Amino acid sequence: MLVAISTTSVVLVNQSRKDNGWVVHTVEVENQTNALLLEVRRAESATRGYMLSSAPPFLSEQQAATAAIGPELANLAKLTADNPVQTRNIAKLREAIAVRLDDFAKAISRTDDHDLAASIAVMQNGRTNKAVESIAEAADAMRAEEDRLFAERTQTADRTQQLASIVTVAGSGLVIALAAISIFLVRRSSRARDNAESQLRDNNLNLEATVDERTADLREANDEIQRFAYIVSHDLRSPLVNIMGFTSELEELRGDIFRRIATLDRAGAEAPLVPADAGEIEPLLEGQDKQLSQDFAEALGFIKSSIGKMDRLITAILNLTREGRRQFQPVKIDTRELIEGIVSTVAHQAAEAEAQIRIEPLPDIVSDRLAMEQIFSNLIDNALKYLKPGVPGDITVRGRTKLGFAIFEIADNGRGIDPKDHQRIFDLFRRAGTQDKPGQGIGLAHVRALVRRLGGTMSVASELHQGSTFTITLPIAWAASNRNRDTGDS
Repeated sequence: MLVAISTTSVVLVNQSRKDNGWVVHTVEVENQTNALLLEVRRAESATRGYMLSSAPPFLSEQQAATAAIGPELANLAKLTADNPVQTRNIAKLREAIAVRLDDFAKAISRTDDHDLAASIAVMQNGRTNKAVESIAEAADAMRAEEDRLFAERTQTADRTQQLASIVTVAGSGLVIALAAISIFLVRRSSRARDNAESQLRDNNLNLEATVDERTADLREANDEIQRFAYIVSHDLRSPLVNIMGFTSELEELRGDIFRRIATLDRAGAEAPLVPADAGEIEPLLEGQDKQLSQDFAEALGFIKSSIGKMDRLITAILNLTREGRRQFQPVKIDTRELIEGIVSTVAHQAAEAEAQIRIEPLPDIVSDRLAMEQIFSNLIDNALKYLKPGVPGDITVRGRTKLGFAIFEIADNGRGIDPKDHQRIFDLFRRAGTQDKPGQGIGLAHVRALVRRLGGTMSVASELHQGSTFTITLPIAWAASNRNRDTGDS
């Protein structure tokens, strides 16, 4: 009987170990699934970071995550090779991940070509969305299957453990040592399962810490760029003032110099001397002297024009840096009232251009009012500025809501923008098309920066001679705390 009890106890303990091994195996599958999805999210996060900043560390992070996805997927397939249901889910997951990796590669390629709009389109197209849904569905199906197996295997393990305990207790004192070993093995299995769950929680915390660290790095880099732009702009103004002053002195000396030349020429020709207060110089000069005077005046004109342009650019940079340091304050905004106020200020300009500005229904939002005024003022002013000559202007401002965001569109029937210049127009000091209108290439770059600070996105759809449509997507209820912390006070 003791031999039978001891043998039964050993068999039950071994069975309990196997049952608990299957429970741990289920946890390992879930952990491996989460590890694989974590690498996919890591690759996506790094891809988006590279799209926004083109920083090499994000590209390196994306490549490392992409390289890790294959081994993680192979390990997951190996762990679930004994389960036909999971094998089918793995096939679906493998196909969807391949689509996502292909989209990441395309987005990075578009970013390397400085085509942010195209890279965003790649990350937001229908195929990508379907792949994301497929990954989520496959992952959910795998988790559901493992949860079912976990419940069955846990129940089986618990039942085996109970039976082993009964047999052990009934086996008298001769099997106490064996019973102690059995309990030890059971507890060790439970600890292994708890350790696996704890490791999964730690991995999630590490991911959050990594995201916070990347955000802090981006915030510090942004502050440094703003400080650098402010210092450079401020220091450039000092030599510019000196150049401006000496140019004015040269312009005053020009009159004296050429008056003396004219006087000397007349004296050499025994002609009457020119009075000291003679007004015009050029009529008194002849030949090379007259040409020299004209060249001198033309050179001074170029210098003064360049000084004026440089001064306007420096002023624009200073204004941008000051705006970047301003803390936004969210308030409830009647968007239609705000647009109507902007339209009233450009009514005279619209009348001269024979243009009408139509305002369709617009959603109200919570955002920074000054920033909203700057965004729409700039876009409406651009629409009026670049209308086609001889064609009555038609400008429309419309809006709608979708999934917690307000989508605004400013459409016109103006000159349009060549598709190859769609990214160029958002770059600082860069302009596209015929340069027959005043400007420094600041407006759209400033507008896009404001939209991003407000937590939104901006894009353009346009063809040459077919008009343009600028689309702005902003949160309906924007909270300023995070963005203000990101910009900070410089």
